[in-house]
Amino acid sequence: MHFIKVSFWSLLLIGIGLTIILYKYFVIEIPLLPNQNTKVWLIQSQVDFMGVGRPAKVSLESPKITPGFIILDEDFISNRYGFSISESKEQRILDWAVRRARGEQRLYYRVTVAKSDLPQTWKSVPPFPVKPVYPEPYKSAVEAIINQVRVASADIASFTQELLVQVNDPNPNENVELIKDRAANDRQWIQEVILLLQSVRIPARTLWGLSTAKMSNNVELTPLLQVHNGNRWFTFNPKTGEKGIPKDFLVWKIGDPPIAILEGGKNLQVTFSITESYTELIDVARKNADYMDSPFEKLSTSSLPIQHQNIYQLLLMVPLGALLVVFIRVFIGLPTFGTFMPILIALAFRETQLAWGIILFTLIVSFGLFIRFYLEHLMLLFIPRLAAILVIVIMIMLCISLTTNELGTERLLSVSLFPMVIIAMTIERMSIHWEENGVLSALGHGLGSL
Repeated sequence: MHFIKVSFWSLLLIGIGLTIILYKYFVIEIPLLPNQNTKVWLIQSQVDFMGVGRPAKVSLESPKITPGFIILDEDFISNRYGFSISESKEQRILDWAVRRARGEQRLYYRVTVAKSDLPQTWKSVPPFPVKPVYPEPYKSAVEAIINQVRVASADIASFTQELLVQVNDPNPNENVELIKDRAANDRQWIQEVILLLQSVRIPARTLWGLSTAKMSNNVELTPLLQVHNGNRWFTFNPKTGEKGIPKDFLVWKIGDPPIAILEGGKNLQVTFSITESYTELIDVARKNADYMDSPFEKLSTSSLPIQHQNIYQLLLMVPLGALLVVFIRVFIGLPTFGTFMPILIALAFRETQLAWGIILFTLIVSFGLFIRFYLEHLMLLFIPRLAAILVIVIMIMLCISLTTNELGTERLLSVSLFPMVIIAMTIERMSIHWEENGVLSALGHGLGSL
């Protein structure tokens, strides 16, 4: 019966622990190993204009919903300008204002992004568009294109994809040629495609973004086409008909208004530059958890003040040390002086490093044992004897620190982090064990603890 209860609680706790680990790894993407890095991109938007000596206001659209990416950090750089952010469900606009702007003016917006699999989508439901009115002969050409596409499609997504395939055919028919003649550039062409979709009451819009695959100081926004089927938005490449947002495409803005609007100045110009670097993967994971509003982010030690985080970094090592001591004592049979003494000595070794820690531990315990056996001849009681050993241990630590300071060995200065009470108790227990069970047994327990 006891075996069944122990097995039940063991399997339950192991299952809970593994579930938490897998959730953090696969959902929040917290790395299992330390110092793992991931690629990030720094995108800079530079706004230049000429001030004319009047009050000036600049509005710049910035990314809000970024499928495939997550925003890690943002910087808004300006001189003497007031700054504010206005947001809607899908858009975000940065507003700068100054009382008087004269001569060349320059503003910066910088955003750092990283890859992310978090679900991000647009939830707005647009109204059905009004059918555009085409004069002849364009009206007949549009009707012929629509009828041909309708036959080869089944729903809004397939209709849009088939339409893009036909209008981008390298050998188009005369109807498509006629519509193409209305567009002088890529921006006007995607507007013609949107009008074709509106002819059958399909809501459509332009999605503008940047390709993070291009590291350059002059990157241009490129358009994608989005249509709504009544439940969700679908995205297509307007030139190829390929469905979905490319994995290197960072969404910047929605719709056709200009990316920046200037009042009280002239010669407005917006340029983009992209560079890539690396950051710790744990930073991206924390941002993912914050975006998901995960309870593990609120219950994580990373939400504590820094000084408390440092304390718990040590304290959370104690259960792991206890598990290791249980394993080596129960399954391997290695003797130690208690359970906590090896753990605390190991924590001290984190500062001294392993080699120097072993040397210091051996020196202090050896010298302490020598003094302890001398105190035995003085016939002291247990409490006074233990107090004397504690004082001696501290004096040994002080002598080692002073000596190594003169020799310039900074690592050995960490000897002060040794748990002196545990060392003193170890010396006392080792000496008693020596007297009761012999030198070999005492050295075996001391070596097992080390």
